[in-house]
Amino acid sequence: MQQTIDNEISDLITRFDQQDYVLNHELATSLFLFQKLEKPLLIEGNPGVGKTAIASVLANLQTTELIRLQCYEGLDVNAAVYEWNYQKQLLHIKLFEHKAQETQLSEKIFGLEYLLKRPLLQAITTEKKVVLLIDEIDRADEEFEAYLLELLSEFQISIPEIGTIKAHYKPMVILTSNQTRQLSDALKRRCLYHWLEFPSKEKELRILKKHLPTIEDDLAHQVVTIIQNLRKANLQKAPGIAETIDWAKTLFLLNKNQINQALIRDTSGSFLKNKQDIKYLLSRPFEEFLIPIKN
Repeated sequence: MQQTIDNEISDLITRFDQQDYVLNHELATSLFLFQKLEKPLLIEGNPGVGKTAIASVLANLQTTELIRLQCYEGLDVNAAVYEWNYQKQLLHIKLFEHKAQETQLSEKIFGLEYLLKRPLLQAITTEKKVVLLIDEIDRADEEFEAYLLELLSEFQISIPEIGTIKAHYKPMVILTSNQTRQLSDALKRRCLYHWLEFPSKEKELRILKKHLPTIEDDLAHQVVTIIQNLRKANLQKAPGIAETIDWAKTLFLLNKNQINQALIRDTSGSFLKNKQDIKYLLSRPFEEFLIPIKN
């Protein structure tokens, strides 16, 4: 039994690797449990550590649809769950107002066929199991977070005019958070939890090689070392894994295999996206950021 479980987790690591996503054993175990227990998985971590990409890779591996809800301040039920198709309702009323009693007419125009399905309702009414990504839940208001509790625990949504709609196929729900605010205990209790760190130097080198296999080893080490040192420099916006890849591709495109002060100045916009961070970087000798990092 234990051997079978270990094999499944190892297989998950291999399959993600084939999709150019490098999993460590801890995250692979969380994803294994997430699928077996059919519970939502909350992944927290700094921006740029690869949280969102997990849902995309998982959908590819399951050969299913990825339904994404991007959260933001002020997100409400109309944008996230459903909205009534008022034009269709009005048309129905005009066509049948003389042929039906008011109660019968009301019952007809408040049915599923008059709903505009938004991501959450789409996810529980599909005819197959899908991956539902609720991205950056920490950006949404606490009121919306509370609304999610029924979906996360029962995989169902209540609509006052219709009743409760329960999923025929439970979606695989992944929530991400950049921890801009603390999420409620009620939400966390309904989810498995994983904190995703920035990768170690060795892991980030593997990721970089996945995306740019022809990059020279020396240049790859320079790029990753500088990026990892910058993450420890208390910047306004630390560069993520995507920025590491973008900078390496930039240097590769420019046919550069050795980093110097001028090159950093000319390409800093590839990996830093904040004026003060760029100013900080350019104010210091680049050799300072090439000091080897021990992980």
